[in-house]
Amino acid sequence: MITYQITPIQEIEDLSLRKAGVRLLIKREDLNHPEISGNKWWKLKYNLAEAICQEKDTLLTFGGSHSNHIYATAAAANILGLRSIGIIRGEESFPLNPTLAFARSKGMQLHYLDRESYREKSDPEKIEEFRTQFGDFFLIPEGGTNELAVKGCKEFGEQLRQESAFDYLCLPVGTGGTMAGMIEALGPLQTIIGFSALKGGGFLEGEVHSLINPARGKDCARWRIETGYHFGGYAKVTKKLREFILLEHKKHGLPLDLVYTAKTLFGIYDLVRKNEIPEGSVILMLHTGGLQGSYLSE
Repeated sequence: MITYQITPIQEIEDLSLRKAGVRLLIKREDLNHPEISGNKWWKLKYNLAEAICQEKDTLLTFGGSHSNHIYATAAAANILGLRSIGIIRGEESFPLNPTLAFARSKGMQLHYLDRESYREKSDPEKIEEFRTQFGDFFLIPEGGTNELAVKGCKEFGEQLRQESAFDYLCLPVGTGGTMAGMIEALGPLQTIIGFSALKGGGFLEGEVHSLINPARGKDCARWRIETGYHFGGYAKVTKKLREFILLEHKKHGLPLDLVYTAKTLFGIYDLVRKNEIPEGSVILMLHTGGLQGSYLSE
């Protein structure tokens, strides 16, 4: 299977945090694999195992043109000697951006759907169309999010509990699979705050609820999703966000991507500034990788 590199936890020493009496730790999961980094390693772990168990030689999945999941799936398929097909939201354009160029370099076949057709991508009739067009495949949903992904992320959350003591776990949210796994893994004395990378991300709470195993019930961690730190929407960037990334790298040597992790860290600082994180708290932020997503234009 895919190798895994044990990753460090980096503490951020910052005057604003010190004044608030809050500690901030970063789980550097961006370092777990050179190509299948961050939460994507965990979301793909059991999906890849199941594909191999079913003796499938092709993976088919979905994503936007800046998708970390597309990037990671292409890399994983290449390592395992599998074919990969990426159904991409939007029109084809050249030159390919770094994410799609990388996916193609790893052998992924890119197939584009307009946004209306893309919304129907998970309909059974559409899946059968794909099978007719591409042949048999193992299907991995958009963002890799399904029960197998939640299983992997829950395993990761259990590992985090063993590695570090913390009161708050903060992480980016795209499709909700990683957050659902963390909720199942952590206990009722810990709080999870997700930061939506999507504009209009209010629907994400329902998505996360649908992914959580009901058997966990009241033992789940407390959680919520912040929707005010998207900076204009998915893969949208502002000058302020770029300046924030440069400052964090200069001060702390911390690399951040523009799609997910920069927005999450910005949101954490803002919640601390607003005194929404109590004095004495320890925050653990999950760095979800995806550093190739640092090329976006404003």
